[in-house]
This record gives sequence, structure tokens and C-alpha cells, in this order.
Amino acid sequence: MARLTRSESQAQTRTNLIATARDLFLADGFAATSLEKVAEEAGYSKGAVYSNFRNKNELCLEVLQLIHVTKGAEVAEVMSRQVPLEERLTAFESWAERTLGDVGWTTLEFEFIVLARHDPELRAALVSSLDMARGIVAALLGALTASGEVTLPMSVDDAATSVLSMGVGLGIQRAIDPTISTGIVTRNLRALLTAAGPADLPSQA
Repeated sequence: MARLTRSESQAQTRTNLIATARDLFLADGFAATSLEKVAEEAGYSKGAVYSNFRNKNELCLEVLQLIHVTKGAEVAEVMSRQVPLEERLTAFESWAERTLGDVGWTTLEFEFIVLARHDPELRAALVSSLDMARGIVAALLGALTASGEVTLPMSVDDAATSVLSMGVGLGIQRAIDPTISTGIVTRNLRALLTAAGPADLPSQA
């Protein structure tokens, strides 16, 4: 096996630290997880952590970005399947049932939001992270409308904000009461996607 270059080794170390921090943050929370614990669990020195991240806040931002990208990719896989839209929505509901309301994820998001309350730089970083998540949803909705499968009763950006708001709101409620069904978010999504009726498909020559 070829030996890793210095830059490849650094990238691998960074990836391993983020993955380890994600597991610890989700299991124990942000405040209860020290950089020393992250380094120890990942098998590195504390210096390796500081050579990749300025502080724990920066590391947590990377963790949240990884979670958002991972969850976004899962939804994209479901919604891009070559099956009827109704089947994709059913699969989306199954994903939501497994995902929305995860206590570790929901608590981490809110713990970090509280931390950012009096930190303008951190708050700006969270705004950027939220914009990225909204962009993932907007891309999915844009692809659906571009394919001619559906039309939206509002702009793609507004629809993306609505869908994200439904997901976040339901996630908070399910973190408190996991018996709440995710069916409501799928019904709202279905209503949003079909509110204006199916888009007219181009005629075949």
C-alpha cells in the first residue's frame, strides 16, 4: 500500500477527528465533550486537534455540517429514485420516522444555538450552516419541478424554507415525545408538491 503524503495524512486525521467528535457530541452533548476526550477517542494527541481546529466551536461546526450533508444525501437518494413520486414520499416518511427527533442530533443543534446567542461570529457561522441545509432542500425541490413532475405554489426558496421548518419543528416535538408520528410532515410535503396540480408534461413528437 502506497504511503500517504503529508497532505493526505492531515486530511485523514481531520476526517477521523470530525467523525469521532460527531459520535461523542451526539452521545454526550457538546458541553460534556472535551477536546481531550475527542483526541483520546480518535487516537491522537490534543495537539493534533488544535492543529486542525482553532477551538471546540469550530470542530462542532464541522460536525454539524457533516450531519447536514449526510442527512441531505440520504433524502436526495430517496427522492431521486426512479419510481413514482408517491413511492418516494412513502420512502421519505420512513426516513423521517427514523431520523426526525433524534435526541442527540436535536439537542446538539439547540445546545450550539444557545451558545451562539451572544457570539456574533458563531451565529453567522450557524446562519451559513442553515443556508447550506436550505440549499440542499431547494436543490431537491428544484429538480422535481424541473422534471415536470410537480409545480409549487410558491418560489423554490420559500418552499425549501417551509419544508425545512416543518422538519425542524417536528424534530423538536419528537425529541420530547417520540410517539408523535412523522406522517404530518409527509402529508404537508405532499400538499405542497401537488397544491398547484401536476405540471404539464411536454407533448411527445
